[in-house]
Amino acid sequence: MTPRKGEPPPVPPALPAPVVDAHTHLDACGAKDSADVSTVLDRASAAGVDRVITVADDLGSARWAAEASTWDDRLFAAVAVHPTRTAEFSDADKAVVEELAGRPRVVAVGETGLDYYWDYSPRAAQREAFRWHIDLAKRVGKPLMIHDRDAHEDILAVLHAEGSPDSVVFHCFSGDLDFARRCVDKGYVLSFAGPVTFRNATELREAAAFVPAEQLLVETDAPFLTPHPFRGRPNEPYCAAYTLRALAELRGVAVADLARAVSATADRVFRLRAVTSDLPGCA
Repeated sequence: MTPRKGEPPPVPPALPAPVVDAHTHLDACGAKDSADVSTVLDRASAAGVDRVITVADDLGSARWAAEASTWDDRLFAAVAVHPTRTAEFSDADKAVVEELAGRPRVVAVGETGLDYYWDYSPRAAQREAFRWHIDLAKRVGKPLMIHDRDAHEDILAVLHAEGSPDSVVFHCFSGDLDFARRCVDKGYVLSFAGPVTFRNATELREAAAFVPAEQLLVETDAPFLTPHPFRGRPNEPYCAAYTLRALAELRGVAVADLARAVSATADRVFRLRAVTSDLPGCA
């Protein structure tokens, strides 16, 4: 996928309490070096998005994300091979992901899972890679960050068969209220991106209104899925502030209260406070 074209949305006023962007792709946003990363994070901070998790989807992205997370204490990483890239996933590839996943500023294994929308990798290969990533998350003691596209039932089936890690995050949750209930009952955390702001996303909005705050995260998945009313324009971590405000309105709660709750969930799930206290590689 390539970033959207057009003028980026304006940076909104700062949230009354800071929030974490739980899933973005800074390399796909165009960031290449520490100066680029700082510029993106400065814009996010101006909107009240004080910390960001940049997520890998292939080996090159994983290496970059793990390294970039040492450039700024507002940035963390998640590493995995995306399900659409698992047609060839060798032992050497697994060794790279495993080494990166053990680094202190890599706070999750992801994004991994199943994608039945894009026909890029055989489903059997996706399931095998998903099982491997589940095992890795358990071995390194970090959350599993799931990509689930048109594969709800098989995702749950694999998690049940393999045994879920202690923390499971459904990135860019795309299910309806029934699926959300089933995930919440299992203790999974659901992360909502720009589509929850789309007025035609009725079932997704019902799910977002239901999820307990302690199992709720907000993300951008930038540079994709820009929230309403900027749909189709380039996304960036600062746009998590738009989604957070929309979620607060949808749930009928104060923006500050929801921001604090979402940040508390991110801190608990990804142990961000503990990581922030140890930054040997940060500038």
